[in-house]
Amino acid sequence: MLHGNEGGLSGAADGELAVPMAWLYAEYIADELLRTGDLMPPTSFEFRAGRDALALTIFLSDSGDELSGIRVVSQLETWSSLTAYDQPWQSWVRARLAEREARARGAGRRSPDLELATAAWRWLEETELLAPDLDAVPVPDEEDGPQVWTPAWQLGLPLGHLAIHLF
Repeated sequence: MLHGNEGGLSGAADGELAVPMAWLYAEYIADELLRTGDLMPPTSFEFRAGRDALALTIFLSDSGDELSGIRVVSQLETWSSLTAYDQPWQSWVRARLAEREARARGAGRRSPDLELATAAWRWLEETELLAPDLDAVPVPDEEDGPQVWTPAWQLGLPLGHLAIHLF
């Protein structure tokens, strides 16, 4: 079984199983950060959105193509700045995924890490979650206040950012 991470490309040769260690480790770190913050129940869609947004940030911020989560404490500031409110996170993710895809094609290898990251990104973009409408005028009779359908990444990103600060 291959578990190496050559350029983020854990491709199998000669029929061996390729294990997406870089993605799985990024997802584990994201999960632990969110659980430590205790912001949402781990079974909620909001938790999944936060975990996927953080895992993408962790996985794609690794420019050295290593398991960046190994240096969690030294990377927290980087991850925090990438997930900050005023940052173009969505376009950054698209650009980094495109770079990784080009690198995989250039190397002629399949990347299970990249496949899982792309699936997470697709879910974050295509899934909408019902969230409080922060721009609406509150109605006194409504218990939870006005809500709006929001792309999962727009809800998950601030949750991930807050989880980093609570760690």
